This record gives sequence, structure tokens and C-alpha cells, in this order.
Amino acid sequence: MAPPPSALPAKITGMDNLRDPRLAKGMATTIEERQLLGIHGLLPARVKSQAEQISHCMRNIRRLSDPLDKYIYMMDLLERNERLFYKLLSENTEELMPVVYTPTVGEACQKYGYIYRKPQGLFITIKDKGHVIDVLRNWPRNDVKAICVTDGERILGLGDLGAQGMGIPVGKLALYTALADIPPYQTLPIVLDVGTNRDELREDEDYIGLRQKRATGPEYDEFIDEFMQAVVTLYGQDTLIQFEDFGKNNAFRLLEKYRDKYCTFNDDIQGTASVALAGILAALKASGRHLTDHTFLFQGAGQAAVGIALLIAMAMEKREGIPREEALKHIWLRDSKGLVVKNRPDGGISEPKEPFAHEHEPVTDLMEIIRDIKPTCIIGAAAIPNVFTPEVIKEMATLNERPIIFALSNPTSQAECTAEAAYTHSEGRAIFASGSPFPVFEGFGKTFEPGQGNNAYIFPGASLGVICAGIRHIHESVFLFAAEGLANLVTEEDLALGRMYPPLSKIKEISIKIATKVAEEAYKDGMASTYPEPEDKEAFIRSKLYNYEYDDQSPLPASYPWV
Repeated sequence: MAPPPSALPAKITGMDNLRDPRLAKGMATTIEERQLLGIHGLLPARVKSQAEQISHCMRNIRRLSDPLDKYIYMMDLLERNERLFYKLLSENTEELMPVVYTPTVGEACQKYGYIYRKPQGLFITIKDKGHVIDVLRNWPRNDVKAICVTDGERILGLGDLGAQGMGIPVGKLALYTALADIPPYQTLPIVLDVGTNRDELREDEDYIGLRQKRATGPEYDEFIDEFMQAVVTLYGQDTLIQFEDFGKNNAFRLLEKYRDKYCTFNDDIQGTASVALAGILAALKASGRHLTDHTFLFQGAGQAAVGIALLIAMAMEKREGIPREEALKHIWLRDSKGLVVKNRPDGGISEPKEPFAHEHEPVTDLMEIIRDIKPTCIIGAAAIPNVFTPEVIKEMATLNERPIIFALSNPTSQAECTAEAAYTHSEGRAIFASGSPFPVFEGFGKTFEPGQGNNAYIFPGASLGVICAGIRHIHESVFLFAAEGLANLVTEEDLALGRMYPPLSKIKEISIKIATKVAEEAYKDGMASTYPEPEDKEAFIRSKLYNYEYDDQSPLPASYPWV
């Protein structure tokens, strides 16, 4: 375990142990500690264990009916008692992850101006251009290992929320710690505030960001360049920079621009791709087929869909030995203009879609496309709700004994179909996964527990492996390693229940196993820079983990006798 925060004589006062969330234990502070720290009497007489505090917190949360109220409670706890927050979230992941992240974080971002209380990250604006490093220096920690950054242009399926997108990097980095034990004091949430194009936000009296239209072009690019250079200047070349919820016009472009220069990845593209591929690899176990036996059709051709498609092609090439050009022929995309094909007369083809533009007549109707190309797997990633109609599902079930149907769009209201619809209209034969949680379904003589393809399975563990191994440039193969590692953890029991992912209750151990897989492969491929190379990668990674327990941890300075 990484060492817990400790008191430094003459630097940390008793009041700091009450007010600093990194040090606070609240009513778990013992009577002796209260007396020696000079805070006796400032807390009630009772001394609680951390387990009793957890029980108290859960009772408080469960009495709240509004998810946003639960989110506010959790963020307030983070600002009061950091270790208690992470223990609570880590040990109640299935119940609380939807509170601190999707879907509730979407509403939190929409209402961020109402609920903002105190700083949880850095807001760097386009007005700070030329002085970005000065703003970064204002962050009170200098041992930052991981940054999650957004410009707020495409927050979940909600669009441009500008500076109010801060809820996303705060939530993501909370999961870094809760799900992979990356020390929270080594993480930094950042919003790059370049304005917003939504008139209603700029005119909102409670909006917290710049009241201007978005900066674009050279001004925007120079600002992002300055930010990236400032990060490595202050924190080092191996600082992990996760891009999150950038608009489609910038996401791919910035990834391609920086991936070989910095330690960076885009979770919307690569994290989503990795978790989707893991589900597909698990589906192969359920169907008893190879990747090359499948034809994939994507409903959507944005950054998430293209990211998944590229990783599937890489998996075919690496795992099954076929040329990339041949792998691409197994994958089709459908965007707002219809099937992506060569020389399409209506709408054209943007550069990221070009590898998947095959020779074919232009077709727009989804059902007609399915009947024509006969996919074995359809993947929704365009946030068009209920586009997988009963007729579409029935057609997939007619074409395939075990149709693979992945409805990956978030939040739940944007899902392409429900789990119930997928199972009902395929007569219980569909292999289903979704981006948002769906309840257990009973029918056709079976109980189905639909798996949620949540990026949280991938990005915390992959990031932990990147940080521990000292990977300086994140190659696409890292996400293939992570997908394989996750798919290998799906058991026969999971598959029997129709679950393409392990239970979220096991996600901490899953993250450590993924981190170990990433580190092992990084050393094999010469991508690691942490030396000497640890013999036992998993033990090395476990030695770096955050410890949120404090029942046996004293805030008092260490003492020792003279002999």
C-alpha cells in the first residue's frame, strides 16, 4: 500500500486534522489523538469505527430519493473526509457508481452552477493563454501522476455544457481511486474553458464559465499545445493525460496529434473500444466462434463507434493473423446519412470513417442494411434511443442463432434498446450488453442478468498499469491487452446468466488484474520505463495502491525511544 497521509510536526495542527479532508477521520479520531492534537472537546464524546461511519453514510444516502441529492451528499463527503468517501464508494460500487458517475453526473453537470461549492479541480480558460503553467502551479500538489481533462463540448449525450463539464473529470478521477486505488492526491481534474456555443448557458445567471462562444482554429490549438507542454514541464513526461468528452471535430484530431508525443489517451474513443471489445471476446466464448466468423454493423460512426471498430480490426489482425485490410471488410458503419460506402453521393465520408467505406450501393434504411450485409453483431453507439426496434431484433434473430446486440449509448434514456426488448424479440437467444444498467430479466425459462459495458471496467485498471509501468506513450495495443484481460475474467457462470462482463462488485480486483496484464505486456514490448523491472508485477502494483483504511492509522507524528 502507498503510505497514508501523515502529520509533520510544526506543519500540521490539530485543526488541520479536522478540516483537511485528506487527514480527517471525523468521529473515528480516538480520545488520545484528540487530546494530543489539541482538538478534544471539538468532537462529540463518542468514538466511532470507520465501519460505523460507513453504515451511517449509507443510511443517509438511502433516505434520499433524488439521485442529484445523493450526488451532492457524496461530493460533500469527499470535501470533508476523503478516505471515508473512497472506502464508501469502493465497497458499495454497484449502488454508488451510478450516483458519482453516469447517469447522475449528467444532471450534476447540467446543474453545476446551482450545486458548485468549493474547488475540486482547475479551471483554465482561454483568457489564460500564455500563462497556463502559472495556473497549473496554483494546484497545491506537485506529485500529480494522472490528469483528466475536458473542454466540455460533448458531455455524455448532453452536448456542450462548457465549464460545467467539470463534473466529468471529477467523477472519472474518483473512479480511478475507488476502482483501482490510484492515490487521489496524485490526480488532477481540469476543465479547459474555451467558452460555450449554447446561448441559454451563456445567458444563464448561474453559469460558471466564460460567457463567450467557443474559441476555435489556431487560437484553440495553440491553447491546447500550451496546456500539454505545461503539464509535462511541471509533472514530467510520464504524466497520464486522459482526454474526456471533447467534441467530434477535436477528439480524433487531438488523439492523433498527441498520442506519440505524450502519455495520453481518449476514453470516449479507446476506453469505450476496449470495454466493447472485451464484451465481444466474451460473446465469442458464449457463441463458440472466432472474431473472423463475424460481421459487425455499427449504428453510429462517431468517435466511440470508430474507436471500437478500429480495435476490433486490430484484434482480428493480432489474435487471428489476418491482414488489416481483410479485417476491415468484416466491419460496417451506418451514420446519419446511411451506410458508409465508397463514393457515397450524399454526405461524403470524414477521414476517421474512411477505412470502413467499402464498395457497396448507398443504403439508408437500417433494416434494409441488415438484410443486405447480414451482420452477426450490431453495436449501437450514436445515442439514438430505441433505434433497435422489435423488427430489427427479430431480423437479427432470424439471421443468427445467437445474435449479438450491444446497446452501448448512455444514459439509459439514449439506449438503442432495452435488455427486455433484446431478449423478448430474439426469444431469449440474444447475447446482449449495454452501456447503462438494466434490471434482471426473467423469461424463456431462464434468468438473464444483462452485463453493463461500462468504461469503468477499463480506464482505472489500464491507467494504473500505465502509471506503475511508466509507459510514456500509450499504444493502441494497451487497450487490446486490457480488453483481453477483462474478457479472461468472465466466468462460465457469468455467461450462463447472459452476462458478458464480470459483476461490478469485483471491479477492484478486476482493475488490478488488468493493470498487471498491461504492465506485463508493456515490459515484453519495451514500452515500460520503470526500472529495475519488477519480477512480480502484481505485487509491485499492489505496493503502490492507496490505503483508505484509518482505524489503525494514527495522525500523530511517529515517535521512537532513544537507546
